Amino acid sequence: MIFLDLELARRLEIASHPAMPEQGTETDDGRGKVELGIGGGVAVFGGVDSHMTQVEGLGLHGEMNTAELDRLEYFFHSRGSAVVVELCPLADALLLAAFGDRGYRIIEFSNMLIRSLAPADTYPAAAPGIEVRPIVESERRVFVETLAQGFAEYQLVTEDMMAMTESFSRGDGKVMYLALADGKPAGAGTLLLSRGVAGLYGSSTLPEFRKRGIQTALIARRMADARAA
Repeated sequence: MIFLDLELARRLEIASHPAMPEQGTETDDGRGKVELGIGGGVAVFGGVDSHMTQVEGLGLHGEMNTAELDRLEYFFHSRGSAVVVELCPLADALLLAAFGDRGYRIIEFSNMLIRSLAPADTYPAAAPGIEVRPIVESERRVFVETLAQGFAEYQLVTEDMMAMTESFSRGDGKVMYLALADGKPAGAGTLLLSRGVAGLYGSSTLPEFRKRGIQTALIARRMADARAA
């Protein structure tokens, strides 16, 4: 059993931000993603109503003061966005009270599944006709198109959606994978190696290829590569 102490919580909460900006500073990647280091965590703006627009890792290094909370709100409100906070249960209790005083409310609970990787671990082989591998540079757009369309399902994927998907899939420690079904792009996923944590995220399957074991194969290949790392 893994004991989730404060130090491990910090690593898990910010693992997806290996190049997190310094506290109190903003970074802009020029492709629509802006980040702010604040409260020991990071606030990300990736577009109004984007699922990528949120705050992570707050309150795991002690109490946040009123000025920090004001700046956090300004970061989002000045861009026309609501403030969405993913708050870890181990965060400073006064922070939860402060959000309550400002009219925030809980809208959902999320769970992060974690496990250790051991040398003796084995992972299932891909189903017949399914191949999963890291992309080569010339396949970057195919990866982005596949990943974005898998999330959008039957809606039209715009160039803005493509740009945002690429922005969040690119960066230090990130490896992009394509899943092929009979040689055709069928799914995609990302592996992040950061601070001793291997994160599996950003995975989707095109609707016409579902229920063929695409996600099982993507998980198994990334787990094996994470263990090797």
